[in-house]
Amino acid sequence: MLEKTIILRDFASVREFFGIAASEPYDIELSLGKKTVNAKNADEVFALDLTKPLLMTAHCETCGELLKKIRHFIYEDK
Repeated sequence: MLEKTIILRDFASVREFFGIAASEPYDIELSLGKKTVNAKNADEVFALDLTKPLLMTAHCETCGELLKKIRHFIYEDK
C-alpha cells in the first residue's frame, strides 16, 4: 500500500491524475478529512475540495511505477 499527500492544482492536473488512477488495476482512493472517494470515479473526485491537499491511498503491492507517475502531484508543505 502507498499513501501520499497530493495536490491537484487545476483542471488539467485532475484530468491527468484521473487518467493515471483509471489505468491502474488496483484500488486508489482520495481522502479529505472524513470523506474518502474512489479516485477512478471522476464525479467523486470533483466532489472533493480540490483547493486542499488530499491523501491518496493506493492498494498496490509494488508501487514504484505509480510513484514515478504521480511524483509531480506530491504535496510537500514548506
